[in-house]
Amino acid sequence: MSARRVKFGDVVRLSKARSQDPLADGIERYVGLEHLEPGDLRIRNWGNVADGVTFTSVFQPGQVLFGKRRAYQRKVAVADFSGVCSGDIYVLETKDAQVLLPELLPFICQTDAFFEHAVGTSAGSLSPRTNWTSLADFEFMLPLMDEQQRLIRLLLNAEAARTAAEDAATHSEKLRKSLLFETFDVLQGDGTVRIPFLATEIDCRWVKARDAGQILMGRQLSPKYRTGNNARKYLRVANVFDGFIDTSDVNEMDFNESEFATFRLQSGDVLLNEGQSRELVGRSAIFRDDIPDCCFQNTLIRFRPNAEVMSEFAHYYFQYCQYTSRFVQISKQTTSIAHLGVQRFAEMTFPLVSIDTQKAIVEALSAVVATIPQLKKRAKTASAIRNQVLMEGASR
Repeated sequence: MSARRVKFGDVVRLSKARSQDPLADGIERYVGLEHLEPGDLRIRNWGNVADGVTFTSVFQPGQVLFGKRRAYQRKVAVADFSGVCSGDIYVLETKDAQVLLPELLPFICQTDAFFEHAVGTSAGSLSPRTNWTSLADFEFMLPLMDEQQRLIRLLLNAEAARTAAEDAATHSEKLRKSLLFETFDVLQGDGTVRIPFLATEIDCRWVKARDAGQILMGRQLSPKYRTGNNARKYLRVANVFDGFIDTSDVNEMDFNESEFATFRLQSGDVLLNEGQSRELVGRSAIFRDDIPDCCFQNTLIRFRPNAEVMSEFAHYYFQYCQYTSRFVQISKQTTSIAHLGVQRFAEMTFPLVSIDTQKAIVEALSAVVATIPQLKKRAKTASAIRNQVLMEGASR
């Protein structure tokens, strides 16, 4: 006997358990769609019923929560506690554990075929929702019990590897910010200070940003620069993210020789978002010759550090200023955009410490920063393995 094709509703049950008064029933936590993360089977966030909630759908540990609204967001999770959830979340369980193992159900709900069916049967323009009748008609190949057990072992191992890598990346990100704050909070004191992780006293003096490097606003975009014989690539605010530059969508405009010499970027230049939302204004990254002979537009400010300042040290300080809203404080706010302003930025204070101290700070922070993409890559690889196992299981 081999795998057989079944309908989802033949082996899976939609739970109808309800609680009209969750608090009185001893239920402490609730889960809304906003608490479910795409691709993550764990519920990492929730709300407290005591704070007030109108949800009545009850779920228990081991049951699967599936977001029926905007199913393209791929929100599926396995409950590890009891609670109530939004009406936009279906609570699913296997009808018979001797036919479909409960541990396999969440992975079936994560297959591309299941999501395609859910999205394809959703109705509504602004907030499309699928329904149980449509989901119950979804057909898939149900493996034999031995094969289900084998698939579960592989899937759980891949999921554990993905979760461990993502948790480690999250921890590294928290450590990065902790070191960043620890460093520049201490440097707020003028004179001799001590940074805990360096375990040594250092001298710090504060100067104007314009005295720590050359500062320039980018070239203004104009229709007359769309054509010409000297087209050059340029970076704009959409290219500069927090700590990295995205070169997947780079535009061109015309620069004469003089303008090219002025606005040409060099490796080590720090680029900051000049105009952005309040929380993102001043977002910065270091240009590393990502694109040869590249210039920049006036949605960006270029900080070219002098000989006393390391690019990485400046970038880390600018990150600190963004995270602590220092840039917001000096920005000029329009309707929806905050403008850093090249003159205001040039007048802001900048901590100057010895090159050796800068190197020590940069090495400590960079060591943590370097682990984050590696861990995210490891998590992505584990996800790919999990998806491959799902595809092979569905095709048997």
